[in-house]
Amino acid sequence: MHVDPPFPESCGARPGVPLTGSYPWVAMYHSVDDCSDDPYNVTVSPERLQQQLSWLRSRGLRGVGVAELLDARRRGAGRGLVGLTFDDGYGDFVENALPLLRHYGCTATVFVLAGRLGGDNAWDPGGPRKPLLTAQGIRAAAAAGMEIGSHGLLHVDLTRLGERERRAEIQRSRAQIAELTGGTVHGFCYPYGSIDRPTVDAVRRAGYRYGCAVSPGPLAGIHALPRVFVGQRDTPWRLELKRRIRPGRRQARQVEEGVR
Repeated sequence: MHVDPPFPESCGARPGVPLTGSYPWVAMYHSVDDCSDDPYNVTVSPERLQQQLSWLRSRGLRGVGVAELLDARRRGAGRGLVGLTFDDGYGDFVENALPLLRHYGCTATVFVLAGRLGGDNAWDPGGPRKPLLTAQGIRAAAAAGMEIGSHGLLHVDLTRLGERERRAEIQRSRAQIAELTGGTVHGFCYPYGSIDRPTVDAVRRAGYRYGCAVSPGPLAGIHALPRVFVGQRDTPWRLELKRRIRPGRRQARQVEEGVR
């Protein structure tokens, strides 16, 4: 019987050292809502998400949060599991995404901004204002079995910050989310997908088990996992193509499709 190769047992694996075996397949979503005004390509409609989740199940696959995915792979039980992530913590997650995930027996990781609870996506000046999850919404997602991870405090490019500011974004956000949910925060997601070695090292030192990037290149590892961008144009046949191509070969295309 085929089993996926496990991740390194140590959560302190050095960034920049490739993981043992193949990378897990991790999909990157953002907002689930009306797509009529979406200049940054961060939104999928509920209808499209339903189609995509239905496709997963038709292929014998099930979406789970990243921590669950990594734990399963360590046990040699990762076959048939794919990671689902939702960046930025948009308020529409609870209303539009959560019911569909539960219907199809899936879970996901929601990466929230601890410093913008109940705010909006002010970092996207050219697009519509999208409300972000409130503290109550985050608790509701966690109570429904979703993993809550950190996206930092304010959605800033961590590679452009000084050491003290970067540490605050990474460490304070983790502490605030843990206090809010009453659980341990295992994962960090890099805003804009921007990483460099000091930033990845800071995430590892802060105690996160893993980090999610987009196209991490030579820094790829358990604290800089590559992910697959999923958008409104991704019909089932496009998802099948993305699933079949290794993450490293998708990097240029993912950047072209947009990362927020």
